[in-house]
Amino acid sequence: MVIIACPCALGLATPISVMVATGRGATAGVLFKDAAALEKLARVSTLLIDKTGTLTEGRPRLETVEPVPGWTEQDLLRLGASLERASEHPLARAIVEGADGRGIELLPVSNFGSVTGQGVAGTVAGLEVLLGNARLLESRGVAVGALEERARARRERGETLVLVAVNGAPAGLLSVADPIRASTPPALAALVADGVDVVMVTGDSRATAVAVAGRLGLSRVEAEVTPDRKRAVVEEWQARGRPVAMAGDGVNDAPALAKADVGIAMGTGTDVAIESAGITLLHGDLGSLVRARRLSRATMTNIRQNLWFSFGYNALGVPIAAGLLYPLVGWLLSPMVASAAMALSSVSVIANALRLRKVPL
Repeated sequence: MVIIACPCALGLATPISVMVATGRGATAGVLFKDAAALEKLARVSTLLIDKTGTLTEGRPRLETVEPVPGWTEQDLLRLGASLERASEHPLARAIVEGADGRGIELLPVSNFGSVTGQGVAGTVAGLEVLLGNARLLESRGVAVGALEERARARRERGETLVLVAVNGAPAGLLSVADPIRASTPPALAALVADGVDVVMVTGDSRATAVAVAGRLGLSRVEAEVTPDRKRAVVEEWQARGRPVAMAGDGVNDAPALAKADVGIAMGTGTDVAIESAGITLLHGDLGSLVRARRLSRATMTNIRQNLWFSFGYNALGVPIAAGLLYPLVGWLLSPMVASAAMALSSVSVIANALRLRKVPL
């Protein structure tokens, strides 16, 4: 009696598909850190997505400088850019580059401090300077009513406003704009059409966030959130029984990226974000996320096909080798045929997995 079994095909069924899909993803601008991220992406029903550097180009530029009476544009920008030079935030870079472009010489800073999700503070030329959102200024006892009134119109155009206070008094505001990536609208439309609930989660003011969301056709917005709050939003959606993906590019996004079922980092973002995520979009293009989701689904289908191939050979070969058909038709399985079937099962699995190299994305 000859007993046949094809365990090699079973062992190859999943890892060969994952390996081929990982390579296919890399050519499409998607880096999968592990098989779990590749598998889970196909089941994601909710995408939480950061704004700056994810929906937008991540290269904000200084638009306007609006001082209050008693300050000039040059002096206000000099103080703001001098303080922001010590910060790594994209908005800080835009303000510093704006000052450089206007030929403004920056000043040394002391007592620099950063308040997560709010802004920065420090001493510039003997002046106590605050730069950030209304929460930062109000926490230091600065009345921001007049500045907020002037900022409202620009926020409604989707610009981000940075308020400036000097020695405990309002000094003006800086307006920064970050263009939406050209690939963002079609990518979001494709994800929504695929049944994904997209939620913008950003630290920007609600007015700015709503303006940008409106231009992108998004109805769900979580604005003015801190890094811890972003993580909490992920947990809230997970508590509803929804597989959740989080996409972001900054240090502030790292806690949420790590908590999500699938963390998605922009390759153009920070190292911390990339390290915290299971998937990296190498070119920072949301269109790559659409391709990654299609690849994930194709891979899971391919794995199921491989398992059917593997079990099929065993389901047919083992009973015949055991003599099931001998009493009926006198068939016995030749050792040569059994050996060929075992090899063919592995070849079938490998050939099927290699089809992923040509799957349309």
